[in-house]
Amino acid sequence: MAQTASAARADGESIFLTLRSEILAGVHQPGTAMREVTLADRFGVSRTPVREALSRLQQERLLERVARGLQVPQIDPQQIIQIYDMRILLEEEAAGQAATARRFTDLMRLEALLNRDRELTDPDDQTRITTNLEFHAAVWESTHNPILQDLLERLSTHLIHAPRSTLSVSDRWADALEEHAALIKAIEEQDVGTARRIAREHMETARKLRLQLLRESALEQPSRTAGRSR
Repeated sequence: MAQTASAARADGESIFLTLRSEILAGVHQPGTAMREVTLADRFGVSRTPVREALSRLQQERLLERVARGLQVPQIDPQQIIQIYDMRILLEEEAAGQAATARRFTDLMRLEALLNRDRELTDPDDQTRITTNLEFHAAVWESTHNPILQDLLERLSTHLIHAPRSTLSVSDRWADALEEHAALIKAIEEQDVGTARRIAREHMETARKLRLQLLRESALEQPSRTAGRSR
């Protein structure tokens, strides 16, 4: 009976959700191939539901097609910066709308997430990415604007391929939490102007740090290439 229940869950939808979650969590690094045969063996199914799941992941741009099939997208620095540029605009708008539309339950959730993050002791890079995204998603939900939420969720998925979180640079994690606290206060007081300013500056700092990380990564590439040639 348990075997039947397990087989029933291994359909295109469950495979899609499992792989999507793994890609978003950074389990599969950029350039990792996603092969139908291997995944069919893993989930104990035919290639049909696997093909369905991979197609949906490609539609969400969580996979890209290359000569040998599908893989987790490689890092595109220009696209990453373009995504930050759009997020600056949309995060500012979301903060302003949240300050107008927030409900008491929204404020409770934001405070709870902030308190949780403050209690973390030297979290690893992936934990910082996950918890930060949860906080931002809670701000988006506070707008009660499903269109804006959808746009921001789609943009955020594209940043998973960026190397290392900006929240792991120097004291950025602690600074970001203070900015989150200030944003909650502005939203609670329905101070639209302040909420928008904080959100914009918060994302502009993230963009600046991302540029710094991309430059450092670019400088490391020649060294790695030279090392292999020797």
